[in-house]
Parts: sequence; structure tokens; C-alpha cells
Amino acid sequence: MTPPHLSREELKALVRTVPDFPHPGIQFRDITTLIGHHQGMAASVHHLAELADAAGAHKIAGMEARGFIFGAAVAVKLGIGFVPVRKPGKLPIATIGIDYALEYGTDRLEMDPGAIEPGQKVVMVDDLIATGGTALASAELLRRAGAVIEQALFVIDLPDLGGAARLRDAGMDVHALMEFDGD
Repeated sequence: MTPPHLSREELKALVRTVPDFPHPGIQFRDITTLIGHHQGMAASVHHLAELADAAGAHKIAGMEARGFIFGAAVAVKLGIGFVPVRKPGKLPIATIGIDYALEYGTDRLEMDPGAIEPGQKVVMVDDLIATGGTALASAELLRRAGAVIEQALFVIDLPDLGGAARLRDAGMDVHALMEFDGD
């Protein structure tokens, strides 16, 4: 693989912080400035692909919606398949799904049950890990489909929200290209 032209610190500088969005006191980490920067996007995908390759990935899974951006690009770079983990009702076939708890209520994720062959090593890729609820549910859903899932990769970790620690407690290896303290 060709080395990236931007370091992880240079990538972090490309992420825009939007104060008080979506609520007062929240510092929203906006990746649109990163993905809109050709070298930034290429370097991000390169760094993630190196980690996924080292993990021996047979396929990459990405969670809707921004996980599709990075996950599909990593899969293409590695020459392997991509598995979309979708919001409910988005796939035109019979799916398998999992309901999971949110702070207020529940949500659901679904996928094509034939997207993974039993025993395939799948690496999850998403843009951001906050509380870890979606990532934990995605890992469980992928395992139900037959995947061996031991690695989760993120562009951004918000360590104060504990999601990466929750994934590690669940036996997963977690890597992020950058961290931002606070909300």
C-alpha cells in the first residue's frame, strides 16, 4: 500500500467542530470537511485499510449511513466485499435483524442473511464511536449471520462516552484514527 500523505494529526485538523449541535453544549464532530478533502479521505481510507488488512478481513461491514462511506472505500482498497448494516425496511429481501436500546427508546438494524459465509472474518468500519450501542448491536447481528467479528475500526472516538471501552469489554479490538475529548 502506498503510504498516506497526511498523518493522523493532520486528518484530525480536517474535522470541523460545530458547537451546540444538535443541542446546546454538544460539540459536534463533522466529518464532511474530512471526506470533502481528497487527500484527507484517501489517507483516512489508507489508515483504516492497513488496520483491516492486518486483522485478516475477508469482508468489511459498515453501519448506515456514514459507515458506508468509509467501509465501502476500505473494502474497495482491499479488494474484498462490503456488507451494509441497514436501518429497517431498506432491503428488498427477507432480512435478519436486531433491536437495541437507545438512550430514549429502541432502534433496529437489519442485513441480508446471505451476505456472509459462516466463519468469514469481518471487520466493522464506522465514522464515529460514541456510546457504542450501534456498534455492539451490529457486531451481534453480524455474528448471528455467521461472521467472526473481533475488530472494529473508527475514524473518530469520543472516549468520554465510553463506546470503545464497551466494545473492548465485549472482547473486540478497537482502533480509531483520532480521539476528541468531551461531548
